[in-house]
Amino acid sequence: MASLAQHVAGLPCPPLSGASRRRPAAPRRPPSALVCGTYALTKEERERERMRQQFDEASERCRTAPMEGVAFSPEDLDTAVESTDIDTEIGSLIKGTVFMTTSNGAYIDIQSKSTAFLPLDEACLLDIDNVEDAGIRPGLVEEFMIIDENPSDETLILSLQAIQQELAWERCRQLQAEDVVATGKVIGGNKGGVVALVEGLKGFVPFSQVSSKTTAEELLGKELPLKFVEVDEEQGRLVLSNRKAMADSQAQLGIGSVVLGTVESLKPYGAFIDIGGINGLLHVSQISHDRVADISTVLQPGDTLKVMILSHDRERGRVSLSTKKLEPTPGDMIRNPKLVFEKADEMAQIFRQRIAQAEAMARADMLRFQPESGLTLSSEGILGPLSSDSPSEDSGEEPTDE
Repeated sequence: MASLAQHVAGLPCPPLSGASRRRPAAPRRPPSALVCGTYALTKEERERERMRQQFDEASERCRTAPMEGVAFSPEDLDTAVESTDIDTEIGSLIKGTVFMTTSNGAYIDIQSKSTAFLPLDEACLLDIDNVEDAGIRPGLVEEFMIIDENPSDETLILSLQAIQQELAWERCRQLQAEDVVATGKVIGGNKGGVVALVEGLKGFVPFSQVSSKTTAEELLGKELPLKFVEVDEEQGRLVLSNRKAMADSQAQLGIGSVVLGTVESLKPYGAFIDIGGINGLLHVSQISHDRVADISTVLQPGDTLKVMILSHDRERGRVSLSTKKLEPTPGDMIRNPKLVFEKADEMAQIFRQRIAQAEAMARADMLRFQPESGLTLSSEGILGPLSSDSPSEDSGEEPTDE
């Protein structure tokens, strides 16, 4: 063994290296062929593919044959638009639908290539803050008047106010022809009179045509009965009279008539009652048969009540009123005013009958001393023709005692 180990040790040994430790390379194989196959598309993928194909086809048609399948040409479209165009002459009427509102007005669809706009100040006869105050909202269908055209963009300017003005003037002419009393609200004034709003129009009431002596400031905001003196649409003149309207109202204030009034103010001696534009005095002594120490315990400003006309001085413009005469029983006006107003017409009828009887008695007393009139008063108090057996101055006979 020793000789063998010595023999092996004596053999030359090359040094070890990395190359000597590598495994022998595997034999090279020719490259394998690419394997192709098919797989099933999902429902979403099929839909996307279908839409892609349709888009590609439509895009190709638009590029190569844009008018294919169209029933009319661009020239036909222009002709159709021109044939449906509206009359845009200033002053003509047109029907439209509100489709949008703004702080400055409203846009109107008039079924035309032209756009249309309704300004805020043309939306109504009255002064308003926005078009909604005049009931103008999207969807509203209305007839408008064309009053102008914006040259920069050819937008038509519409108006409702112009139409309303024509109707208002026509209404005023009708009321003047019928001599009707209208109600107007005082909205302004100057040294010569007041401005009142009637049927949406501003009319002038000279102070000479105001029934009571007052100032414009005192009348501001109040409603007045008015009659038409002048209605001139061309000149824009509307002149009114409160005095004429009051004269008609006063002519209907007969003694014993019952009217509805509103308490205007209270004084220590009575209450002033507004009876349709006329101020009447309800004296404290005419409120109730029972004594009224404090008027404010019975009436308050703003109260509505029924009163009876006691007297009417047309020259001085004074009207005396009473609720005392309307009481079914003394003191009802204090205890139960509602009952007084319910029975007012009935009690007034009784009062008028008593007045008529008293006047008849007074006339009969006068006729007693005027036998030539042919009338006399019977023992029952009935006025009738003079009977043949009644004594007469012409007969010279005197009645004898039987």
